[in-house]
Amino acid sequence: MAKTRRYPKQEIIPPKIEEEQVPYMPARKQPISVADFTYRKFKKIADLVPFTQAEWANILHLSERTLQRYAKNNSSFEGIYTDRILDMQELIETGLDTFTDSGALYRWLKKDKQVMGQALNFESLYSSRGILELTDQLSRIQYGVYT
Repeated sequence: MAKTRRYPKQEIIPPKIEEEQVPYMPARKQPISVADFTYRKFKKIADLVPFTQAEWANILHLSERTLQRYAKNNSSFEGIYTDRILDMQELIETGLDTFTDSGALYRWLKKDKQVMGQALNFESLYSSRGILELTDQLSRIQYGVYT
């Protein structure tokens, strides 16, 4: 009978791979308190684009007169209006990054466009879904993915 050799057991240590930590930027900005969103804050956003007061009133589902009262008293907007304003701020910022000119963004919004079988135009801003779809389309334009 042949002799068998016994080898001492060795611990297998997996090699360690070290990679640099990649600093990721947060995808969204810090949430804004909806309780203190005054007309003055809205005005800073509204001044970025050449929308009329009537257009803003339609987007926010307010009457022009109510919007004027907010301006006169520098009142705080209710939560539902603040949410719509913040969605519009995101759209405006993405649009200005895309077009670099508020006039060009305004003309693009006014123009009818077919996107994935749906018609998008300025009236799309009257719904939250429309604002989101327009923001998505602006992002696609930035990345060169036209639909």
